[in-house]
Amino acid sequence: MTGLEKIVKQIEDDATVAANAVIADAKAKAEEILNSAKIEAEKKYTDIIEKSNEDLKSNLNRSESAANLQEKKLILNAKLDIISNIINKAKDTLINLPDNEYFNVIVNIIKKYALDQNGQIVFSAIDKKRLPGDFEEKVLKALSEKSGANLTVSEKTCNIDGGIILVYGDVEVNCSFEALFSAAKETLQDKVCEVLFD
Repeated sequence: MTGLEKIVKQIEDDATVAANAVIADAKAKAEEILNSAKIEAEKKYTDIIEKSNEDLKSNLNRSESAANLQEKKLILNAKLDIISNIINKAKDTLINLPDNEYFNVIVNIIKKYALDQNGQIVFSAIDKKRLPGDFEEKVLKALSEKSGANLTVSEKTCNIDGGIILVYGDVEVNCSFEALFSAAKETLQDKVCEVLFD
């Protein structure tokens, strides 16, 4: 081998060594980049899974809260319906009492709501027809404790389902069962609720 051939061979060997070193370095760097990318991908995958689980848990909690709220609303509405039905039945029972009991209730209403002045008692047409003969006498007796209170049965009638209207000139005291039950609605609801649901 000539000197020139030796030099060329040396250059080729050096170039091969250098090329192999560059390739090995490039492979190592590629491996490092690949490993780094895998670690980053695994981290992102874990983050996505955790975020998805958190979102799912949050959505489940919101759905559960909404379902619980809906259930409470349905139960409350059912309770209010039951209470309303009981109050309506009580009002109907009152309207359909036998005459003697019914007009005793009316006398008690008059005793409670009568003003200390002259006035008239206005009934529905149905109640006026079934008015007992001694009714005004019972009213006078009931009002004997109220100074100045004097009520007579009006010739007029009114359009109510039960109860009375007390008229004092231009002033009317609505003692119809509808008005009395409406005024006492919250108290009645509370009492019925205590009996039924406590």
